[in-house]
Amino acid sequence: MISLDNLTVSYGGWTLFDNISFLINPKDRIGLVGKNGAGKTTLLRLIVGEQQPTSGAITKNADCTIGYLPQQMKVADTTTLVEETATAFKEVLALEAEIASLTREITERTDYESPAYEALLHRLNDAQDHYHILGGETREADIEKTLLGLGFKRSDFNRATSEFSGGWRMRIELAKLLLRRPSIFLLDEPTNHLDIESIQWLEEYLKNYNGAVLVISHDRAFLDNVTTRTVELSLGKIYDYKVPYSKYVVLRAERRAQQMAAYENQQRMIEKTEEFIEKFRYKPTKSNQVQSRIKQLERIERIEVDEEDLATLNIKFPPAPRSGQIVAEVKEAGMSFGEKHVFSGANFTIERGEKIALVGRNGEGKTTFARMLVGQLTPTEGSIRIGANVHIGYYAQNQDDLMDGDFTVFDTLDRVAVGEIRTRLRDILAAFLFRGEDIDKKVKVLSGGERARLAMARLMLEPYNLLVLDEPTNHMDMRSKDILKRAIQRYDGTVVVVSHDREFLDGMVEKVYEFRDGGVKEYLGGIYYFLEKRKLESLRDVERKDAPIPAAATAPKEKSSKLSYEQKKEQEKLLRKLRRAVESIETELAETEQRLAAYDAKFAAATTYEEADYKAYDELKSHYDHLMHEWEKASYELEITENE
Repeated sequence: MISLDNLTVSYGGWTLFDNISFLINPKDRIGLVGKNGAGKTTLLRLIVGEQQPTSGAITKNADCTIGYLPQQMKVADTTTLVEETATAFKEVLALEAEIASLTREITERTDYESPAYEALLHRLNDAQDHYHILGGETREADIEKTLLGLGFKRSDFNRATSEFSGGWRMRIELAKLLLRRPSIFLLDEPTNHLDIESIQWLEEYLKNYNGAVLVISHDRAFLDNVTTRTVELSLGKIYDYKVPYSKYVVLRAERRAQQMAAYENQQRMIEKTEEFIEKFRYKPTKSNQVQSRIKQLERIERIEVDEEDLATLNIKFPPAPRSGQIVAEVKEAGMSFGEKHVFSGANFTIERGEKIALVGRNGEGKTTFARMLVGQLTPTEGSIRIGANVHIGYYAQNQDDLMDGDFTVFDTLDRVAVGEIRTRLRDILAAFLFRGEDIDKKVKVLSGGERARLAMARLMLEPYNLLVLDEPTNHMDMRSKDILKRAIQRYDGTVVVVSHDREFLDGMVEKVYEFRDGGVKEYLGGIYYFLEKRKLESLRDVERKDAPIPAAATAPKEKSSKLSYEQKKEQEKLLRKLRRAVESIETELAETEQRLAAYDAKFAAATTYEEADYKAYDELKSHYDHLMHEWEKASYELEITENE
């Protein structure tokens, strides 16, 4: 469907992509991963055509359409929610007008046998087919299902788009994108502005979607649930894995181990060759051999290894001073802003050492409750009483915006630190990956992830015994999230965390409070226990007569006709042939891998350099790459045939 051929992107003397190639096939579900700065967003912009490669080409099928959701975009502010969402059907409306015009012309004409009349009938048939494919007959129902699925309420439908916050505006753009039904979705961090329920709805939508999906995300659970293929960008190269993210992590570790072994072997060979050159450089009898070795070193393709910062964060929150057993007592608490009622009836107790998640749809009161807990807001109903000796550390959702952009990283901590901790500021910053010149960067030039880490570092400056964390993982990459999760698990104080990241919450919290429909409900278990219970309750809601059927719950259409006996027989014959082809390639791949491993072992133990061995090794690697390409083609053909 889309082919990327030998793409190179260079900026001055720096190369971002170096001759990369890969295919995006119909119905592919691809997760695009790599370090910050590896070029993931750039690759999406190249496919869309917003940026041009230095060399190489991107080719698309003539009927390929692209739906692109960037991380940031401007949203129109001149219409209502429903009217803005309906603009996704511009093509449908144009087709409606064309169908009406063609129908009128056909009715008025009498030259039924003429080529012109026949051409009109063909045009009408094509327009009606296209109209049906784009969901013309069901567009109002589709708009409703999509908006409800993404967390909007029916009461929002006629609200002006200007009334919605930035996160909800991004949902409007996502809704329009989904309703356009393109051949491929290119989604750059689509879950950043979604709550858990909306993320789950989007997962179901994308899994059942008839087109292809290429997604960048730091949400591991989302990637595992949606994608079946992982494409990694590293050091300007592409590595393609036919597995979801979690399996990719395992395979990547294996590949890296092999890469390191090959790198070390090559380094030993280079070192020995350089020793030979230095030793015999000035001996006339060895001049030919020396020149030969020099040319050999010049020709060698150096193996690069993606640097991994293994000086991992070993961050630890300071030990929590002992508080009373009751950390907070919430009695019939509620909040309204003027006429807008947010929630009421919150009635629970937070005890020392508990780790609690606050979840729910956006706008239901999670952040409002967090601010009430830390004393920034006073309940308009009921009360919240903080226990004895409770010292609260608060990470606000907009924490990074609260920092002065003109301060340096070091100044940001230095201006709030007091006492002995000031002597350890550099150590604390290093623990959060701010090293060397990084500490002199101004806050305004930091990325979102860097700002999040800096804000978290500020929480280390004094010992708290209650941490209230509002969306702490937004903008953090997977590695940083894992490290923060481990730090919270080891922390001996009390934690209340607002988050939509299921993987982050899993194994960390043992109690969940859901803010929903103006109330608060307690679930005594982890996040997946909550999701299971919530799903059961949702299913009971669906059984009620007045409940709308969720878009994700609609059953797929059955195939219109069954295969005849002869067709079935032919298909089974073709499947056997394709399976044999895949098995044959897999057998040869296994044998080739064994031979490569034998060479690796031989090189590792070698004390002399044998050029013939390295030449044979390179040829074997080329053959292995060719086999992998053949296996991908054969496997894809088998998969398509099995699904027919």
